[in-house]
Amino acid sequence: MFKVGEKVVYPVHGAGVIESIEQQEVLGETRSYYVLKLSTGGLKVLVPVDGVEHAGLRSICSCTVLEEVRQILCADPGPWEDNWNRRYRTNMDKIKSGDIKEIAEVVRNLTLRDMGRGLSSGEKKMLDNAKKILISEIVLAKSITPEDAAEQLHELFVKRS
Repeated sequence: MFKVGEKVVYPVHGAGVIESIEQQEVLGETRSYYVLKLSTGGLKVLVPVDGVEHAGLRSICSCTVLEEVRQILCADPGPWEDNWNRRYRTNMDKIKSGDIKEIAEVVRNLTLRDMGRGLSSGEKKMLDNAKKILISEIVLAKSITPEDAAEQLHELFVKRS
């Protein structure tokens, strides 16, 4: 069970801080919910306390994991999947996993593909979403601003070109 003030990650939405734990009635059923304020965009999300495992809510990553993420972002990608549909589904599954390392792979692969061949509009949206999720966790893990996190991410790819 998480506590108020704890930094957590909610897959697909990003990282945030648990502001409170409240009783809410939804569809005629009263349950306890974590009220999560996301670090980027200021969005508030309710996550059922008894559904945390199913929702994939997890604690923020450590500095050691952040270093592994940096290494993933700097590494060369594996072979490209040429089929747009399969590539999209694979990347979406990685984003939905909530695993910061898999999200970093999506950001790396789509950014490099964008720098080369370019991306479809669907993949551009996916890249923007994956970046937001990655940046939101970096912001909380390193206690920096979203702008600084985005700049650090940008710099990693500038060095590659």
